[in-house]
Amino acid sequence: MPTFLIDNNLPYYFSLWKTSEFVFQRDLHSRAPDTFIWKFAEENGLTIVTKYRDYSDRMLLVSPPPRVIRFMTGNLRMRAFHALVTENWPHIAELSQTHKLVYVFHDRIEGIE
Repeated sequence: MPTFLIDNNLPYYFSLWKTSEFVFQRDLHSRAPDTFIWKFAEENGLTIVTKYRDYSDRMLLVSPPPRVIRFMTGNLRMRAFHALVTENWPHIAELSQTHKLVYVFHDRIEGIE
């Protein structure tokens, strides 16, 4: 059963995300509005993984589910982004279990309760 919903604005081909823990918006409905994605994640207890501000802003106003992991890394090259995600994913995933919102920057990770 999936735990994380990967938004369209993140890479689809990361091997790290090619397990049963992850579902991709692209595979559900590539052009679904944010409200559809939010409701789907909420109904299925998924954490939304995104670069989109809309989800993190919305998360600040409500209680989980869903939870949100937001990458705020700017325009990193794909290799650098992949390295950042691969190196830090265990910590990011763990933090998302206890925080409703996790911000991932290129130099730090912050959890918001």
